[in-house]
Amino acid sequence: MTIAAIHRYPVKSMQGEALQRATLDERGVVGDRAYALLDAETGIVASAKVPKRWDQLLRFSAAFVEEPVLGQPAPPVVITFPDGSTRRSDDPSVNQAISAVLGRDVSLITTPPDGAGFEEIWPEIDDLAPQHIIDATTARQEDTGEAISRFDVAAFAPRGRFYDLAALHVITGSTLARLGELAPDSRFDPRRYRPNVVLADTDPGFVENDWVGREMGLGDDVRVSYTFQTMRCVMTTLAQEDLPEDRDTLRTVAKHNRVQIEKPEVAGRWACAGVYADVTAGGELAVGDAHS
Repeated sequence: MTIAAIHRYPVKSMQGEALQRATLDERGVVGDRAYALLDAETGIVASAKVPKRWDQLLRFSAAFVEEPVLGQPAPPVVITFPDGSTRRSDDPSVNQAISAVLGRDVSLITTPPDGAGFEEIWPEIDDLAPQHIIDATTARQEDTGEAISRFDVAAFAPRGRFYDLAALHVITGSTLARLGELAPDSRFDPRRYRPNVVLADTDPGFVENDWVGREMGLGDDVRVSYTFQTMRCVMTTLAQEDLPEDRDTLRTVAKHNRVQIEKPEVAGRWACAGVYADVTAGGELAVGDAHS
């Protein structure tokens, strides 16, 4: 197996950067999800997992002005707005400008507040998640009647970055290819899934399902321990760049790859594609490196 692509997302839910090389530590790819937007009204960390409120985030992109350095504060980012204009994160007007586009009062932050959380909507698609998880976490409802859950930021990752759950997300080209075979009218592009690492040259099918509990190497230095399969959400269905909105992408996962996750806090059957990992040994990796 080889590393086909490496991705970093400097601002949560915005488009990110494709990298040729990356440094990893125990918190994942250095600089990944270093920034997020905090909603002033609710105190919630903005996430496109609630599209009616935040899907515009996917029309922004962010890139670091210089490469982040391990152990140092994240450098500023250049944010490209939907109209093509740009502002740096250290521009005093940046919060006002982003708020004007989103229609909500938001501010860029680099440190998750105590008790930071994000929201996720459950679209009208069968078999996405265990009903007892949805019931236990529902915080409000969309005006469509769809439940919206609240989850802690980085629930299973070291503190300090704005992950949903885990420090590293890996997906294989074979999983995306299998989904494409099952639903040939949909586009299962890696951008929908926002992985850190895309792997090629794997066996066919949903191979990541069998990696949980195993430790493997990425390149010469990095070691990762695969922890649980990646649960999929409405964000994978949203329009971004040249990809159209398509809920069949999520229906296909829910129909063909429901996986029993054993982690006690989220135990049950989920619609999954990809796998989460902890970084057990940091270091450098590059596109073309081996995964073993």
